[in-house]
Amino acid sequence: MDNNASKISHDLFDPEKLTEAVANAAEQSHDMMQQFLENPANAKMLNMDPMGVGQAFLDVTLKLMQQPEKFIEAQKASWDKHIDLWADAVTRMIGKKDGSGAEADGGRKKKFDKRFKHDSWEKSPFFEYVKDSYLVTSEAIQSLVSEVEHDDPKAAAKAEFYTRVFVDAMSPSNFALTNPEVIERTIQSKGDNLVKGMQNFMNDFDTENGELRMRMTDQDAFELGENVAVSPGKIVFQNRMLQLVQYTPTTEKVHKRPLLIIPPWINKFYVLDLQPKNSLIKWAVDQGHTVFVVSWVNPDESYRDVDFEDYVLDGVFKALDAVKDATGEETVNAIGYCIGGTLLAGTLALMAERKDKRIASASFFTTMLDFSDPGDLGVFIDETQIQDLEKAMNERGYHDGKDMAMTFNLMRSNDLIWSFYVSNYLMGNEPFPFDLLYWNSDSTRMPAKMHSTYLRCMYHENKFKEPGGVTIDGVDIDLTKVKTPSYFISAQDDHIAPWKSTFLGTKLFTGPMTFTLGKSGHIAGVVNPPAANKYGYFTGPNPAKLSADEWFEKTKAHDGSWWNNWDEWVGKQMGKDAEQVPARQPGDGKLKALEDAPGSYVKVRSS
Repeated sequence: MDNNASKISHDLFDPEKLTEAVANAAEQSHDMMQQFLENPANAKMLNMDPMGVGQAFLDVTLKLMQQPEKFIEAQKASWDKHIDLWADAVTRMIGKKDGSGAEADGGRKKKFDKRFKHDSWEKSPFFEYVKDSYLVTSEAIQSLVSEVEHDDPKAAAKAEFYTRVFVDAMSPSNFALTNPEVIERTIQSKGDNLVKGMQNFMNDFDTENGELRMRMTDQDAFELGENVAVSPGKIVFQNRMLQLVQYTPTTEKVHKRPLLIIPPWINKFYVLDLQPKNSLIKWAVDQGHTVFVVSWVNPDESYRDVDFEDYVLDGVFKALDAVKDATGEETVNAIGYCIGGTLLAGTLALMAERKDKRIASASFFTTMLDFSDPGDLGVFIDETQIQDLEKAMNERGYHDGKDMAMTFNLMRSNDLIWSFYVSNYLMGNEPFPFDLLYWNSDSTRMPAKMHSTYLRCMYHENKFKEPGGVTIDGVDIDLTKVKTPSYFISAQDDHIAPWKSTFLGTKLFTGPMTFTLGKSGHIAGVVNPPAANKYGYFTGPNPAKLSADEWFEKTKAHDGSWWNNWDEWVGKQMGKDAEQVPARQPGDGKLKALEDAPGSYVKVRSS
């Protein structure tokens, strides 16, 4: 048997050391836990099943009872794999084999899993057996649930999603006594990690609302305008819905046609301006664009009746008017990110009806227009859940952004929940300063009426893509009347706006269309500066008459960032407006500077 593996196994399972460490942690934690439990606020009960999870699993159970052969086959297959695993583990423990369990595991370990990066998951026969047994079992459970024949596809999707959430939660890496890294830390620190973890837990627990708000980063390490969102500029316009940021040029001359960026309002715009090295805003300014960015208000209960059309009329239209006043230009190149892109599409459809051509080109970043296949987000959207959410929103006037954040976190629970659970509460680490996670934690609220419209008309009923399905300012809009040249960038691993779903949006417009597919996910696929030389992207033919798979078969792969590809495309759309003019300083036009960027609206926190 490998001497290193023997030493690791012995060190981790020294009963005396481990018992002493755990006892030490228990003694120190006792008083803390007693005070915690005696606080009545901590016993606040929440709705036990607001998402209908219990019903989904009940349906699965009933279906399995009707299809017993599937259950028996799954049980036998799982049992056979466990027998192989156990035989492999025994031979390793007695020193006759230095295997890796790959035979029983079907080559599963070829795929790197961050949960099991500690050496002992591979070198210790015990921990390797624990890990492989978990992987075989979780695979068997998920396969069984996915093979159940459902009458309702949504019920099937819900059961599969929450089964994945369940098996992720049950990973041995999430428990102190089956995680070798936690055991190692516990022995070394004499249990101090568990005491610190308990303190971290109590610090994160909101006693007023009875909720755990797990910190992903050091909230005190960042300040807007100081070390994030630092690109210089001015607020040149504001109303009830937005502040408009105009950024200070870094070139002597700029493109004649300005650039207007419309971010989502479900989170804040500075994801595009985290640090100078990864700021799309700074990069666009450096390419000679006069950049304007909408900074949406973080609404309170007084915005309860604000609807989608208000974001068009008092949002985008007012921003367009302001850009004209600031620059004197009649047209802009526009970018819409995520739901900001959905808003941009609705604006374009209304403008098409009114022969308004102020937006000369439109770029859509990870934007869904056809919501027929919303991916995992569809699990959270059905009539019962929408009604429950509407009831809560009507009581307080808005949807709390932290609830939306939890939804997104569940979709990647290993990365966005359990990794922090282990680090903060089992390892006793303090959250590490990370700008992207600071932004991710800086949630926003959504007006009740608008959010209801968004969930019902778009996700649940998919009316946005239908001619006349949505009305804005008394006009039944029709996306097929949009002839504006459009550029779509989607992300291959996007779990919020799956790329094949965003691809469907290219079928709705009737103008020139370009579709580009970046690698990575919803944020990293977009925030991918050329200097980093990461990820890559795919370009392909006109997507109008192709399915997503057909288009992808004809693509060409490129290294690095798609930003230059987009900038080249924008340049081609500008024609005579591509000429250079003297750089415009914020506040030099008809609009005077109101305050420094990033402005005051973005600094309003939901908490």
